[in-house]
Amino acid sequence: MDKKVYNKKGKEELKKTLTPTQFEVSQENSTERSFDNEYWNNSEEGIYVDINSGEPLFTSLDKFDSGCGWPSFTKPVVEEHVKENKDVTHGMIRTEVRSKYGDSHLGHLFNDGPSEKGGLRYCINSAALKFIPTNKLKEQGYEEYLELFKK
Repeated sequence: MDKKVYNKKGKEELKKTLTPTQFEVSQENSTERSFDNEYWNNSEEGIYVDINSGEPLFTSLDKFDSGCGWPSFTKPVVEEHVKENKDVTHGMIRTEVRSKYGDSHLGHLFNDGPSEKGGLRYCINSAALKFIPTNKLKEQGYEEYLELFKK
């Protein structure tokens, strides 16, 4: 579906364009507060893209309320845009998820998602994402994703 080229911006440029929280989360592997972030309870239709590169990561169609206070998704919209890494920080063994081109820290992947949708939960920091509602997809260059929302 997606044949665009996405590029990572440099740290100095990101420091100028991102909020301190967005920078800390996406570039320094931090985590924002649960239930106190932009998209945890967003129910609008659209796609979520990497705040750094703009690469499409998730859609509202795969978003669900996991009760954890962060946006949760059952799968990426473009599988190859999401990388998985072993994370052994904080005395735990987890699977970190990062964007492929932007190399942004997105959050973590868990095996406690809805079983009828594969059982995965991508627990993602809002601060690593930019939301594009369906009525802005064409205007912002993501028109190929409009077909996903046709009913």
